[in-house]
Amino acid sequence: MRFPVFTIDSKQAFEKTALEIYRYQLQENKVYSQYCRLINRTEAKTIEEIPFLPIQFFKSHPIISNNRATEITFTSSGTTGSTVSKHHVTDLKVYDLSLDHSFEQTYGNIEDYVILALLPHYLDRTGSSLVYMAQRWINHSKRPESGFYLNNLKELSQVLENLQKTQQKVILIGVTFALLQLAENHAMPLENTIIIETGGMKGMRKEIVKPELHQILRKAFPKASIQSEYGMTELLSQAYASDGINFTTPPWMKVFTRDTNDPLAKIGYGKTGGLNIIDLANYNSCSFIATQDLGKSFQDGSFQVLGRFDHSDIRGCNLMAVDQ
Repeated sequence: MRFPVFTIDSKQAFEKTALEIYRYQLQENKVYSQYCRLINRTEAKTIEEIPFLPIQFFKSHPIISNNRATEITFTSSGTTGSTVSKHHVTDLKVYDLSLDHSFEQTYGNIEDYVILALLPHYLDRTGSSLVYMAQRWINHSKRPESGFYLNNLKELSQVLENLQKTQQKVILIGVTFALLQLAENHAMPLENTIIIETGGMKGMRKEIVKPELHQILRKAFPKASIQSEYGMTELLSQAYASDGINFTTPPWMKVFTRDTNDPLAKIGYGKTGGLNIIDLANYNSCSFIATQDLGKSFQDGSFQVLGRFDHSDIRGCNLMAVDQ
C-alpha cells in the first residue's frame, strides 16, 4: 500500500495521513501492534494520541508493515560486538523520493551544485543510509567534480580551491571528526559553499558540543555556510538546520518532545525532553518513533537536538520479549 506523503501541503493533510498510516501500521506491523496493545493505545483519534515505538526495537525485531521482500537493509554504525539497528526497506523508491523532494525544498536544483562527501567512517562499512543519500546527491548533481573522499584531505582541499576560482556552488557534507581534520589542516575562505555536518565522532576523537564544533568550522572556513543535518538509520527523512542549531522538517515529518520520566507523556514547546518523530515516509516500517535523543520542539515546527539519553534504554522495550 502506498500513501501520498510527498504531496502533503497543510497541517490538516498531515494529520489525516498520519492517522491513516497509524491505523494501517496498527493492523499490518506486528511489533508496533503488539506494543500499542501492551500499553493500551489502540484507538488514537488525533495525532497527539498516537503512540511512539521505542527506537531500540529496530535492534531486536524486524519492523515491517507489509509482506513485500526487503530491497535493502540499512544498518547503524556501532562498536565491535554491539547490536546494530536494522531498517528493512521494502520499497526503495520511497527513500529516493524523500531524498529528492527534501533536497529540492531545502537547497533548490541539485544540478546547480558540486556535491563533495567526506564520510570516511561510513564508507568503511556497508548498509549506510547516509552513504546512499550522498551517492544519490552525487549522481543527480551530474558534475564530474562531485564525489566521495575517504582520508585524502589534501586532494579534497585542492578540489575545493579549484572550485573557488570558478565561483561554483558547492555542498560539502561530512562527519564531524573528518570536517575537524579538514579545518585543522586546510583552512580556506570557501565562498559559495555550504558545509553540512552530520554529527558522528564515533570514538575517533574527544566529543565536543555542537556550538564549539561550529565555531571551529566558521573560523577555518569564514565565508562558508555551516549547517547541520539530522537523520538516522531508522528514518527515511532528514531535517536540516541552516543555522546549524534549529532544524526544520519536510512537510511529511514532525518532531515532538516527551517527558523523560514518563515516555507516554508529551511536554510543551520549548521544554527539554526526549524527541518523538513522525516520519510518514516510513509507512512501510514504522512512522512513529521515540528516539534516544534529547531536545526541544517549538510551535513553528522547528526543533533542537541537545544530546542523548544516558545508558539510553528507553522505557517500553521491556514490555515485549525479544523474539524474532
